[in-house]
Amino acid sequence: MSTATAIVKPVMPERHFLNDNYGIRSWLLTKDHKRIAILYLFSITFFFLIGGVFASLIRLHLLTPNGELFEADTYNKLFTMHGVNMVFFFLIPSVPAVLGNFLVPIMVGTKDLAFPKINLLSWYLYMAGGTFSMAAMVSGGVDSGWTFYAPLSSGYLKTHVIMLAVGVIIAGFSSIFTGLNFIVTVHRMRAPGMTWGRLPLFVWSNYAASLIMILGTPVIAITLILLALERGFHIGIFDPKLGGDPVLFQHMFWFYSHPAVYIMILPGMGVISEIVPCFSRKRVFGYSFVAFSSVAIAVFGFVVWAHHMFVAGISVYSALVFSLLSYAVAIPSAVKVFNWTATMYKGSIEMSTPMLYAMAFIGLFTIGGLTGLFLAALGLDIHIHDTYFVIAHFHYVMVGGMVTAYLGGLHFWWPKITGRMYPEAPAKLAALITFIGFNLTFFPQFILGYMGMPRRYWAYPPEFQVLNVLSSAGASVLAVGFLLPLLYFAWSLKYGEVAGNNPWQATGLEWETSSPPPTHNFHEIPIVTKDPYAYGEDAEVTVVH
Repeated sequence: MSTATAIVKPVMPERHFLNDNYGIRSWLLTKDHKRIAILYLFSITFFFLIGGVFASLIRLHLLTPNGELFEADTYNKLFTMHGVNMVFFFLIPSVPAVLGNFLVPIMVGTKDLAFPKINLLSWYLYMAGGTFSMAAMVSGGVDSGWTFYAPLSSGYLKTHVIMLAVGVIIAGFSSIFTGLNFIVTVHRMRAPGMTWGRLPLFVWSNYAASLIMILGTPVIAITLILLALERGFHIGIFDPKLGGDPVLFQHMFWFYSHPAVYIMILPGMGVISEIVPCFSRKRVFGYSFVAFSSVAIAVFGFVVWAHHMFVAGISVYSALVFSLLSYAVAIPSAVKVFNWTATMYKGSIEMSTPMLYAMAFIGLFTIGGLTGLFLAALGLDIHIHDTYFVIAHFHYVMVGGMVTAYLGGLHFWWPKITGRMYPEAPAKLAALITFIGFNLTFFPQFILGYMGMPRRYWAYPPEFQVLNVLSSAGASVLAVGFLLPLLYFAWSLKYGEVAGNNPWQATGLEWETSSPPPTHNFHEIPIVTKDPYAYGEDAEVTVVH
């Protein structure tokens, strides 16, 4: 027996976190995790655009073999500042600082993060680190590469290495504070009934990434401090002329910087774990395996750093061990891919914009992961280690993976953040353009790398020009795909349809509150009574006063 019901048009809530207090002061001194997430959104978008400009200049320069656009020193500064901006000021903080900050407290059913003032401080530290980075750029730049390899950076370069290193160290403390906040919130502030087995997979992923943040980030801070001491006071740490060991720098740098890859990708995997079941209308296949694979990735991430150093002079025996461990870390990543695929199997798939980004993520991340196995093979790595094959592999994981997941997450939760829907047609077009442009940009670089084109060089033999032109043309297409969301997201703030509380008919506590949420997230106390992703079943939560 069915009863006809009138369709009620959703309306914006009268009071929500965006209009609770007006004025710049209320934003700059806010302790509301949602407003801090918005501050991060604007800041991170700025650094992404700066890094994108550097990338565009690099691809323009590489249109011709002889490097006619920039001198060699300028080219070195371009790829250094591109890498620093993208890695330390976009890729690492983007999903945790924006989506994680906004969603983790709501997803676990609490009013804010455990330490609201520290959360605000983390944004100010991020901005302070970014200021040092920009100051180094406008003062003449840095040409060490984003890896700061010593002894080149500790004694032989005349550029502003220390200023940039200080910016990275300060931004690192921002990550530590964010990770600490997430861990304490998940442990101590979950809603009644929100057991570990009912945590959303997005929370599991951010929790695992937070473990890496607080355990690994101090190592890169110590490393860069030692670098500054050697550069400033000629203390022999990394420079062989002073009695130091340059391989020690690589061990310390990669002990953090390889786990940092998982700081970048784990939260993105959490985004995909939310999108896939929603638009497949199915419970996640193997929830426990997907959840614990996040923790496994975090643990394995700390024991594979030396696969970056197979050609750096480490012993063959240790290289063999790190090669085997590098293959092992692929297992929990593969678990996620197989389980996402199994979730979609026989599902009622709706090809909305977030799902397009999720499917793009699965395909591109799989290519990035499989090509990582090539680099874990000792003999093959000798041939392709310092070539464009590594550039392509890294970007398939980071841009094809993390950036795609970030865009998918923004599209999925944009109605919750703003209370407005974006236009679906241009959003789908942007997803398609991004997918095509990305593959046109980076797939030719696999071929270039296998043919032997070295990375970081400002000029190349003429036989590599056709593939470089194709890569640069793809970068232009990719830029259009990245810029389109800026336009229709801005348009939607005024003209977009009112979203309602749950436009996707998704499960999860964040969809139980209004869009945009109130300042304290919930008008009533949420009590979780069912497992997550209960699609096709009764409501996931009940609420009581």
